[in-house]
Amino acid sequence: MVRRLVEQDEVLLVFQTLGTPSNTAIHTYINGKKVPQLFVATGASKWNDPKGHPWTMGWQPNYQTEAAIYAQHILKTVPNPKIAVLLQNDDFGKDYLKGLKDGLGDKVNLIVAEATYETTDATVDSQIVQLQGSGANVFFNIATPKFAAQAIRKAYDTGWKPTQYVANVSVSVATVLTPAGLDKSMGVLSSIYGKDPTDTRWDSDLGMNEWRAFMKKYYPDGSLTDAANVYGYGAARTLVQVLRQCGDNLTRENVMRQAANLKDFDTGVALPGIRINTGPADYAPIESVQLVRFDGKTWAPIGEVMGK
Repeated sequence: MVRRLVEQDEVLLVFQTLGTPSNTAIHTYINGKKVPQLFVATGASKWNDPKGHPWTMGWQPNYQTEAAIYAQHILKTVPNPKIAVLLQNDDFGKDYLKGLKDGLGDKVNLIVAEATYETTDATVDSQIVQLQGSGANVFFNIATPKFAAQAIRKAYDTGWKPTQYVANVSVSVATVLTPAGLDKSMGVLSSIYGKDPTDTRWDSDLGMNEWRAFMKKYYPDGSLTDAANVYGYGAARTLVQVLRQCGDNLTRENVMRQAANLKDFDTGVALPGIRINTGPADYAPIESVQLVRFDGKTWAPIGEVMGK
């Protein structure tokens, strides 16, 4: 499909292609063709490689950085932690696991169990039972929405009550925590960098009101409680800014030049204090997150925004 877009449709750029494995599959090809692969929808660390792959740029925070922040939080807040990890068996899961291990440093032996799943699996129930049997009191849920919801629900149903962290890609109240059960998701920890549409703090927020007006006009059937819709809007606004900066010079070279020249850009839906900055040697637009805990209704912030 990407080959057709590039060679037949002759697109200016490719935007928000989803997933670490799928972006990896087109990474070398699209750089060889010198086509911008902009703001890919994955936080793998490999997208911040302006020397080796100058035509590819990420958007969301790096998975490894996110996981390292969880590691720091575990070491500070959990007495005698024993960590169990569920991870998707691909670059997405392995990137998170590396970040967790890097964050633990010389205490990496605190990880007492790991279980993987394939995207073709029907459930992760057996993996959760396996991890529960390890005696772990911390559970790092590195899964995409469907499997993250299954894992949260199964952990609760088996009576396992670890301190639980879920990857940022699965923070949606609408598509993850509601299917898992809001009561069963109580206390789950994660991180966010965008405003949560279920959080009443943003009921009168200018940026979120602009998002709601956008949704009403262009996507009236879309959910106003699904964080994925906020994410898509924020990423799209970033692309619009790049195109504005390009002016009438809409060449592929200038698109990448402007993508690498974003200065304190506010998407309108990022948390206060989080701005987008890029440079010729910095292809990581968002490098800060806020730790949060689910309180049964929404994600409640913990501490200050962390990162750069």
